[in-house]
Amino acid sequence: MDRRIAMAAALTLCLLTTLITRAQQYQQVNDIPYTDSTDPYAQERCKLDVYYPTHLKDAPVVVWFHGGGIEGGNKHIDRELKNSGLVVVAANYRLLPKASIDQCLDDAAAAVAWAYKNVEKYGGSHRKIFVAGHSAGGYLLDIIGLDKHWLAKYGVDADSLAALVPFSGQCITHYNVRKQQGIKPLQPTIDHYAPLFHIRPDAPPIVIISGDRELELYGRYEEQAYFWRMLKLVGHPDVSLYEMQGYNHGDMPHPAYHILKTHIKRLTTANP
Repeated sequence: MDRRIAMAAALTLCLLTTLITRAQQYQQVNDIPYTDSTDPYAQERCKLDVYYPTHLKDAPVVVWFHGGGIEGGNKHIDRELKNSGLVVVAANYRLLPKASIDQCLDDAAAAVAWAYKNVEKYGGSHRKIFVAGHSAGGYLLDIIGLDKHWLAKYGVDADSLAALVPFSGQCITHYNVRKQQGIKPLQPTIDHYAPLFHIRPDAPPIVIISGDRELELYGRYEEQAYFWRMLKLVGHPDVSLYEMQGYNHGDMPHPAYHILKTHIKRLTTANP
């Protein structure tokens, strides 16, 4: 019995040592400004956190945009992205209705451009930037990744991104953008504020991930399925669609992170 206790204690010590060592291999810097705007609201909201491995160089980068209907939410880094050999950049952005949708999109582009120009300081590679986000975050990244003028303003070619990975992103014009136009949430429209408006065959790889079609918000799965189909029809060579069966809109990110990391491995192995 004493021998078993000693072995258990040794294994526990080994596990704790491993966990402590792993924790020491990652650091996080919070609230880095990514804009030089003099707008007080931009100065308040346009900040990002960087979680990075101290033991790696040329690591893949995930720029993560939070959800919240473009009206709420705050930057965060979920545990599924930690201790994974990734640099994670989690950005806030201005919100409706205090800001305009153009300002929200401009903030998203500015945050990606900051990552493109600064990730080497944190062991990341600007050639391996994966832009991901949930719900409103997925919507914003789809537009700035497909409509190239948003990133071009900051000297970044959208096609240099490693991939776009929206989690339950709206593909028609966002319902809160429509609300400002006096349109009800269930009255769909497609204008230049819709990712569907900007589909093109030469965009970066796109990994579309949805919750269960019966549990999703406002028919979100069907929007994403149509988005996927239209990208296929225009000849996009690398677009995928996943449905997280059994997971609703809010819960679907947890299994979706596995798919994100799988595609990061696939694309960085193919393009080291």
